[in-house]
Amino acid sequence: MKAFSQIKPVLVSLVLVWGTAQAAPSADAVLEASPIDDIVIQYPAMMSQGIRDGLKQSGRVPPFAADTIGHMVSSSFNARDIQAQIVADLDLALSDAQLQSVMDWYDRSVAQKIADAEIAASRPEAWANIQARAPELNKQFRGSERVDMFDRFDKASRATESAVDTSIAVQLGLATALSALKGSDAASFEQIRTQIENQRGTLEGMVNQQVFDSYLFTYRDISEAELASYIRFLESDAGSGFTRVVTNSIQRAVTDPIESVGNQMVRFLNPAN
Repeated sequence: MKAFSQIKPVLVSLVLVWGTAQAAPSADAVLEASPIDDIVIQYPAMMSQGIRDGLKQSGRVPPFAADTIGHMVSSSFNARDIQAQIVADLDLALSDAQLQSVMDWYDRSVAQKIADAEIAASRPEAWANIQARAPELNKQFRGSERVDMFDRFDKASRATESAVDTSIAVQLGLATALSALKGSDAASFEQIRTQIENQRGTLEGMVNQQVFDSYLFTYRDISEAELASYIRFLESDAGSGFTRVVTNSIQRAVTDPIESVGNQMVRFLNPAN
């Protein structure tokens, strides 16, 4: 009977613990707390503008055709689908403890201040301002701790790495589709891939400079102490896991529709086939 006499206090303790314990936040709640969902909303417009401007600068198609293709690109990406993919991937890859740590970070006022700055800088129309202010901001922050922290930020956020990989994947998909317009003279997939991969070093340098300019612009009103705390979060187990899953999910969501976009471009540019 003595053993059974211990059941009541044990049950009382369990009930008390159960009643006060908080469930880990859902991946959906974590994504909503972060700036990622607001940034992803901008992706269809960003992809459309980037490809449209690239086609116009290359001179490969008339400006009106580039605008039409830009519209095709925009309609091929669905922000809600990208968000749903990120949530599913976070559910699979992150533990409850990691999700809670990410939520704890975004519950902080400094995190929301940084998130607001990232959302504002992610808007397609912000890029012209980033470019215009780059010389001024490079001069203003030269030799500062902010500049010294950039390499850590870039590595932890995977900014240059993911941008280069995504850019190469998009270029490969579009170039392979457009090569069909050249008929028998078109380069093979392997030849196109080799040509694009050979440009990786040059692309990395260019993208790294763009990321640096964007970094100075985005966090210009964030103190160095606040920026350092953000980088520590990105380098943490939860922060690095969150960043890895999000960047991989976005890259896949951006590159998967490219074959379809390329085929649409081919049909538009060569309607006889």
